Amino acid sequence: MSNALFRTKNIEQSIKDTEDPEHSLRKSLSALDLTVFGVGVIIGTGIFVLTGTAAKNTAGPAVSLSFVVAGVVCGLAALCYAEFASTVPVAGSAYTFSYASLGEFPAWIIGWDLVLELALGTAVVAVGWSGYIASLLDNAGWHLPEALSGRDGASGFGFDILAAALVLLLTAILVVGMKLSARVTTVVVAIKVAVVLVVIIAGAFFVKSGNYDPFIPKAQAVEAGGNLQAPLIQLMFGWAPSDFGVMGIFTAASVVFFAFIGFDVVATAAEETRNPQRDVPRGIIGSLIICTTLYVAVSIVVTGMQKYSSLSIDAPLADAFKATGHPWFAGLISFGAAVGLTTVCMILLLGQSRVFFAMSRDGLLPRFFSHTHPRFRTPYRPTILLGVVIAIVAGFTSLSELAELVNIGTLFAFIIVAVSVIILRRTRPDLERSFRTPLVPALPIVSVLASLWLMLNLPAETWLRFAIWMAIGFVVYFFYGRTHSGLAKAGAPAPESAGK
Repeated sequence: MSNALFRTKNIEQSIKDTEDPEHSLRKSLSALDLTVFGVGVIIGTGIFVLTGTAAKNTAGPAVSLSFVVAGVVCGLAALCYAEFASTVPVAGSAYTFSYASLGEFPAWIIGWDLVLELALGTAVVAVGWSGYIASLLDNAGWHLPEALSGRDGASGFGFDILAAALVLLLTAILVVGMKLSARVTTVVVAIKVAVVLVVIIAGAFFVKSGNYDPFIPKAQAVEAGGNLQAPLIQLMFGWAPSDFGVMGIFTAASVVFFAFIGFDVVATAAEETRNPQRDVPRGIIGSLIICTTLYVAVSIVVTGMQKYSSLSIDAPLADAFKATGHPWFAGLISFGAAVGLTTVCMILLLGQSRVFFAMSRDGLLPRFFSHTHPRFRTPYRPTILLGVVIAIVAGFTSLSELAELVNIGTLFAFIIVAVSVIILRRTRPDLERSFRTPLVPALPIVSVLASLWLMLNLPAETWLRFAIWMAIGFVVYFFYGRTHSGLAKAGAPAPESAGK
């Protein structure tokens, strides 16, 4: 039993599986495409919304340092992802990596985790996109019925038709092909990066140095207790939760971390990249550097334009320009946010369908979903299934309170990938690695500790929900995945001999 749970999938076999005509994906992406995908998914909700939330509630103007902290944590993980994605260019990202190093059961857990992370991420962003579009329509004098905007408070019933329609449209684009998806993403990313640059350049002329004083607001203790909304680390050690101060920077980092969600999705497209050994590391690291730089610049400008205590929660960038007497920029920012969130949804949906496809190809999920489209060479079955399910979820459910689950899921994946790099270096030193994570094992260990630190700064309630989802995953694996696994049917060797 224990050997079966930790049987590993030979890397050579993983790569060979991608050559099966019925289960292979078309290789059409370049380093530029991957970088655009990375920028497309990272620049979204975080830069347009979370800047104000984190600055007003926990960090003040030092929110720029929170973005740096979150960016460093992601950067450490990115170096680990880059080694794996260039060594094992197979769809599935952290799921595939852990299958090759930690074993089948840990791989299932991380795959199950990614399904939750990417599904909720897509739904949350779709609902946010719907809100921006509805606002723009209202400004133009067109008003959707409340029952079709998900905001019907009278009867308690509402279906967010805009959010659902967006998910279904993007599902169709992903079914048609990755190259079309890349072209659509390139156009949209160009628009929203231009909007972000306008914010930085124009906003710089309205910065007042007095708004940066104090840069790190003084800590303000609040009442401690058994509040599940308090960070887990404070409940564990009996610390009284506090707002602001140096600790506020780290608390804010665990919040703005949502702004970086998705850079790891680049790794899920490794199998569809023409030269993954070279291009995947470039795409992952390049997109992360670009976005971190833009995030820091935007946070510095917006907290300089308006006192952090006066920033709005819903639309801090747009409202900061309104406060300086330039409402025209507010409309431009709202348009950029709506356009930007489109690519975030599409790339999160892309990542989830690839993880689902990889798990199906390995037999841990029904193999019905592992067949690719005969013409487009895309995993159309899981893409359509997940697209419909997420469209329904986004249409009927307000998921703002579940957004933290996306953070904890991603950080958990970061930890697994970092550990997997260390293990695979020891068990398979013979593998050709076109990109090597520097300072192994020190850097992956630091990556694990940094990710764990941000996880501990998330609310205890988030940990409880995450544990429930994982428990459901255990049941599914032991009742289906363990017996239907491709390795189980092939009589995989015990972990001690796997891969030798």
